[in-house]
Amino acid sequence: MTDVWSQRAEAFRDSPTHREGPDLELLVEWCEPGREVKVLDVASGGGHVARRLREEGCTVVTVDPAPGMKADVLAPAEHLPFEDGSFDVVACRIAAHHFADIRAAVAEMARVSNRLLVIEDNLFRGEHVEEAERLRDSTHVRCYSEEEWKEMIETVGFEVEQVETFPRRQSFTAWLERVETPPDDARRISELLAEHVEDDLLDFSSIVLKARSSQK
Repeated sequence: MTDVWSQRAEAFRDSPTHREGPDLELLVEWCEPGREVKVLDVASGGGHVARRLREEGCTVVTVDPAPGMKADVLAPAEHLPFEDGSFDVVACRIAAHHFADIRAAVAEMARVSNRLLVIEDNLFRGEHVEEAERLRDSTHVRCYSEEEWKEMIETVGFEVEQVETFPRRQSFTAWLERVETPPDDARRISELLAEHVEDDLLDFSSIVLKARSSQK
């Protein structure tokens, strides 16, 4: 999987959906950035979260399992090679639906944070959407609902303080092309997502959650 993501690195660095947006700005704000704040950016991908947090004065360490993403540390979210409480904030944006073991990843993010978790990902929209996502990209595991996210975060000793959802749109064609979807798969995906696509624009929603440690 990491080789696949290395091949996709440039596409995700250039993707407008990942590079910018009000969701990114809110995630940065909720990290409570400042010059004394140390942040771990998990599954850092194209580096957009790290870039914005560094602009706000934070010290940021990036971690990603794909060498092509050029993170500071090469590791999966389920096995973070850091001591307990090493960071003030752990952030993760639009990546968790790829994690093989989501609960292990959330537990690891909580373990290395001494204050905040700020997580964004695409919201669960039904099994037909999940089928389309997996057909488009075999590295997709699952999206989760707001209730599932809250339960997972609270289980690891963090209290969810704020939640916001963002209706979003992106080019359906560009979404398929970004991972080089074969034509036959693209046709089936179009059928599965027909109710979510209009004029080549794909509707979806993401959720941003801010949680504070209740154990420190």
